[in-house]
Formats: sequence, C-alpha cells, structure tokens
Amino acid sequence: MQVDLEKRVTKIEANPLLVQNNRMNTKLRVAAYCRVSTDEEEQLNSYESQIAYYTEAIAKNPSWTFAGVYADEGITGTVTTKRKDFLRLMRDCEKGKIDMILTKSISRFARNTVDSLSWVRKLRAMNIGVYFEEQAIDSLKAENEMLIGLFSVIAQAESENISANVKWGIHQSMRCGKYCSNFTCFGYRRGEDGVPKIIPEQAEVVRIIFDRYLDGYSVDQIKTYLEKNNYKTLTGKSVWDKKIIRSMLQNEKYVGDLILQKTYRPDCLSKKTRINRGELPKYLVSNNHPAIIDRVKFNEVQMELARRSNRHKRSSLGITEQAKYSGKYALSELLVCGECGSAYRRTGKTKRGKRQYVWRCLNRIEHGHEICDAVGAEEQKLHAAICRCLNKLFSNKDDTLRLLENNLRFVISNSSNSCDAYVIESQISDLTEQAEDLMHLMKSTGGNTDRYLNEIKNKFNQIQVLRDKLEIAEKSSILDERANSEFNRIISMFRDADVSFDEFDNIIIRRLVECIRVMKDRRIIVVLKGGISAEEKF
Repeated sequence: MQVDLEKRVTKIEANPLLVQNNRMNTKLRVAAYCRVSTDEEEQLNSYESQIAYYTEAIAKNPSWTFAGVYADEGITGTVTTKRKDFLRLMRDCEKGKIDMILTKSISRFARNTVDSLSWVRKLRAMNIGVYFEEQAIDSLKAENEMLIGLFSVIAQAESENISANVKWGIHQSMRCGKYCSNFTCFGYRRGEDGVPKIIPEQAEVVRIIFDRYLDGYSVDQIKTYLEKNNYKTLTGKSVWDKKIIRSMLQNEKYVGDLILQKTYRPDCLSKKTRINRGELPKYLVSNNHPAIIDRVKFNEVQMELARRSNRHKRSSLGITEQAKYSGKYALSELLVCGECGSAYRRTGKTKRGKRQYVWRCLNRIEHGHEICDAVGAEEQKLHAAICRCLNKLFSNKDDTLRLLENNLRFVISNSSNSCDAYVIESQISDLTEQAEDLMHLMKSTGGNTDRYLNEIKNKFNQIQVLRDKLEIAEKSSILDERANSEFNRIISMFRDADVSFDEFDNIIIRRLVECIRVMKDRRIIVVLKGGISAEEKF
C-alpha cells in the first residue's frame, strides 16, 4: 500500500566565503590583451612596453598563473574579425584555458559598442572576467555592464571622429591633386620621389595588350597570346585573368591620368569597400605621371570597348539582345548579305573526307530561301576574291592612301572641305602638266609665242586661284582624333612592312575594310574605311 508523503522544499543558503576559498586555493589563469592601431614607431614602442608590463604584472601576483599575452599590432579596433590574436584569445577562452583577461582600457579591447558588449557577455557566460585597468571595471560584476556600454559608446564615437577628420584631409588632398595613392599597377613602380616610374618590360606587355585589342583580338585571344609567349602577371604568375586584362584596357593610369576616389568606405565600423557609383565626387588628375599608352590610342580602345559591349544580336533566335564579340574571324564582323542585310556566318561541312568551310547568310540559315535567296561563299574562294579587290584598290598605293585619308576626314568629321582638298590638288596637278606641255610646244615648234604665253599665264592664274582655295580647305578641315588615328594606323602598316594582299590576313582586313557585301550573282563589294570600294567575282 502506497503512502502519500508531503512535498518539502529546503533552501540551501549561498556561501560566498566558500567560493572565495575555492578561488584562493586555485590560482587564476590570467591572460593579457593589448593592441596598437598603427605601425608608427611610437606606437610600436607602446606595443612592446604593454607586453612587457603585463608579463611582469601577472608574474608578480602569487594568485595568478601566466596564461599568455595576446597582442595585435597595427590593427584597427573597430572590426574584431581582422584581429587575429583577439580571436585566438576568444578561442582559448572557449577551450577553458583562461579564467581572467587583463587589458588597458575599453578602447583597446574594442572600439565598436556592439562587439565590446557581445564579447563581454559571452565571456561572462563562461565565468571569465575582463578587467579594464584605466576604468577600474570588472566585467563579471553585472552592475558594471552599463559602464562598459557607456565607455564603449565613447570609444566608438572617438573612432568615428578620427575617421571623419582623416577623410576630410584626404578629400582636401584629392581636390588639390596631391593625394598619393598606393599605385599597385602593372607597368609602374613607385619611385623614390613618390612619382610612379615606368617598368620597361612590363610597359611593353601593356602596349601589346592595347595593340592586339585594336587589331581585333578578343580578351580571350589576348589571354592565350600572353600565356603562350610566357608573359608574367604582376604577381609573377603565368596564367592571366580575363578580368585583369579588361581592367587594364580601361585603366586611365596608362595614359598618365589618375582618377581618385573610385571606391569608398561608407563607415569606419564595417570597413567594407564599395565602388563609387556617384555617391561621392571623383577627382581626375590629368598628366599625373609618365604615360605608357598615347591618349589617341587609349581613346580608340575605349570606343572599341563600347562598340563591342553594345553589339546587338544578329540572330533572331538569340536569347539576349546583346551579341557576343568573337575575334577569331575578321569576316564575322564585316561580311553582310547584299540582299537582306543580315550577317554571314561561317559553317563547315565534310566533303570526300575533307573539311570545307562556307560562309552563309544567317537570315537564310534560320528562315530558309523563301526569306532570302542569298548564295553561300566558299571560304578559300572568298578570301581570294577579297585579296584581288584589295590589290585592285591599292594598285596605285599613294593615290589610294591620299583618297582614303580625305574620305576618312569627310566621313568622320562630316566636312566636304576634305574631299575638296583632294579634288583641288588633282586639278592643280593637271593644270601644272598642261602648262609644262605648252612651254615644251612653244620651245619646240617656234609658233605664235604670244598665244602660248597667254595660255601659260592663264594656266598659272588658275593654279594660283586653286592654291588659295586649297589653303582655305585645308585650314577649315579639322581632323578629329579618330580620323587622324585611323589614317595613321593604316599608313604605319604600309610603311613599316612590305604589305601585300597575296594571302588573306585578319589583321589587315580589320584595319582597312569597313564592310564586304555578298551579292546573289556571286559578286562581292569590298568597301574600305572612308567609302572607297571595288568588286570581284568569287
């Protein structure tokens, strides 16, 4: 038979003396934490003296056992994630290796109010106290939490104030163009006077990247070229990153300029860096240092970058509206259907065991001959026809280059004076030949001298009038950078090497040709930059 017993509760009083005796009988394992926020010599001396002070202080106390000194050197106090020794200290506390932490002040422990309170609470939950000497506060006492929070707020406000003052000083330096950036840039090194100096071997790589891009290479092809030729990156690696190459093509430092405040930190606590997309002003310092790339070529590259990134899709089956640039074949950019205006695409087929390539109208490939009845062009025959066209156009190289220059001036600057200049020069040349012929006839025939002299005088009067017109036309024809640069690149191509059109060359085609139209009667019309054209059968 079960008997019901009365439930009783007995209170066992707390015994602080027992706890005190246990602590007195057991030595506390005490560690110290110290931190300096800069690498300056005075601070480093303070850092070393803090380590020496705490090592001696812990060793002198008979109730303490030395558990180590944890120190962070040249590290900010606003972010604990960057303080390696602080985090190591917390891990050792979690492992039960430490009973108490000594530190100089709350600002040395943390300048972030949230971090300071959260870590103090975590340590208190593990019965580990933090003693702040300057404020004489023991974190194990619950009544001290409000004081810890108050001093943490003060420390954070002080840090924010220092940050604001530093930012103001930096902005003033930027406005005056005197701010010194780190300038970790491929092709440059910082000189002893603080002015960036060009590294010749790296500068040559930069020029190669810019030249290849203007020659039609894609970023992928430039990457392959650099790795194949064993060019090293800034860190000495053999593998190049496409993002790095693209950023180099957009880097204004290579033209001697410097844009300040491309990035910024929204606050001093998170230390996160963000790209400046208009939140803060930027400062452009022109001609800040020696240039590796001339300004005309740099501007050309920026225009080509914009052109490639804004190419619209050619195929109606494309998913996105933007087309991807491919630098493998020049004809992918230049070959168009003379019937419907669609681009041509390179296709391959195997015939009798041999691989053959044919260029076909993309519109016809996708929608059939009912939409477009354009013909396909076998690649080898197409290449040969293009070469014949170029040989025809450049049979008289000097005249073609002169006409090409004037046409480029007219097309790009939209000024008729450029074309007038070429016409006037031709007229002057013709009149000069006529005057010379008249003088020769006058001497050889002995005819009516007065008639010949009047004719010759008339010719020279016409020449003088044309020369005046030519001078006016040349003065009023102002070439922009693109026209000058385009023509200079073509001229240098012909002068630097014995260029021939016996074989198809992607680079030469890109530099010279504006477009190639394929007609259904198996003709091609090659249009050079500037509008000069010729046609051939293929």
